[in-house]
Formats: sequence, structure tokens, C-alpha cells
Amino acid sequence: MSILDLQGWLQTPQGRYLLAWEQDGVDRTVADIFGYNAAQIGLPEIDLLRANRMPHRFGCAPAAGAQVQANEFELPFASASLDLVLLPHVLEFSRHPHEVLREVERVLVAEGSVVITGFNPISLWGLRRVLGCRATAVPWNGQYRSAMRIRDWLNLLGFEIRGSDCGCFVPPVHRAQWLERWRFMDRAGARWWPVLGAAYLLHGVKRVHGMRLITPRWRGRKAHSKRLSPLAQRNGDTRKTH
Repeated sequence: MSILDLQGWLQTPQGRYLLAWEQDGVDRTVADIFGYNAAQIGLPEIDLLRANRMPHRFGCAPAAGAQVQANEFELPFASASLDLVLLPHVLEFSRHPHEVLREVERVLVAEGSVVITGFNPISLWGLRRVLGCRATAVPWNGQYRSAMRIRDWLNLLGFEIRGSDCGCFVPPVHRAQWLERWRFMDRAGARWWPVLGAAYLLHGVKRVHGMRLITPRWRGRKAHSKRLSPLAQRNGDTRKTH
């Protein structure tokens, strides 16, 4: 089980259908996340951060050819050095999903963002995984975890969920023409059963409790000087009478 195997499946009709939805959701989410450094963990051949405007964007994966070659649970970045981390299907294909999130929390700056995509077990695709006879094939061999569980993990690490979405409501058919015939379910599903899509997207923000910005108290100083001015004037008048 490896996310590297997912790369090839994403070139199939099923994979392209899923990737199109995820790319659109990631584009809308990361477009307004600002900072200096952004990292995409996994799927190095697909630029899912294309809509982000940070000056330094790079991919990290254990595969050769990635800009940074490393395991997803041992990130070679300094603590509090990244403003955005993207995890496309990393958690369900990693041997150490908890360590992955702990590493993400470590390398993110305060108020930094993590964006996660994953397969939803409570969906037609999740049912296909449970009932299918080829559970060893990608992507059905992943450890699907619900968006609610990932939310809980993020909350335990001090993240605040800023946004979430769910999509891809068509049945897990293989052929492109059948995917197109079932497209009407995407419109119906978004309205009538929005949490039953095949994939989800979560956006979390790292919160640091007790941290606040310190700014000059110009207004307080001005008010303080006004309160002292009558006394200063009286002292001045007293000196003049002497």
C-alpha cells in the first residue's frame, strides 16, 4: 500500500474524475492562503498548489524526482518554517498517519494551514471498497477514514477547521461514458446528501493558545497625556503666581 501507486490510478477515467473535483477544491482553498513557503506532500507529478501565490512552493515525496525526497512522517523541514502543507490522500496510504499530522503541526507556523483530501468511507465508493473482491488494488486498498475522524485528530493537535467540502457522488464505474451518464448525481448529491461524496477536502489552521500580537498603544498614550494636561497647566499657573 503506497501513495506512489495512486499516481497511476489517477490517469484512469475514475482517477481523472476524482482529480478534477479535488483540483478545483484545492484551487479555491489555497488561492487566498498567503505566506512564503508551501509544501505538497505526495503525488509530486501533479501540481495541486498551482493556484497558490506563495514565492516558494515545492513537492515532497519519497519517490525519486520529487523536489524534496523524504518520507511523509519524517519531514526534513525546520519547526515553524512552512505556511501551508497540502496532504492529497496521504493519510489513507501512509503507515503512520498520526505521525504525519504531528509532523505537519511541527513544521507549520502559527496560523499556518493544512489542506487534506481523502476518500470517504461513507459513500458508494466506500461501499465498493468493502464489498469488492479486489480490495488489494489501488485505490481500494487504502485505509479510508471519515472526515469526522480527521477533524478529531486535527482538533487534538490544536487545529481549527476553517472549511470542509465533499464531492464526487457518481457510482464507482470504470468507463468514461458511464461516468458522464451519472454526472447528474453530482448536482443532486451536493444538495440532498452532501456528506456521502466519494472524496472530502478539509482546511485546518494551526492555533497557538495564549499567543497575541503586541501593537503600540497610541490611543492609550494619547488619552493618558490628555488626562495629565490639566494638572500640568495648574502646576504651571502655580509657578507663575510665585
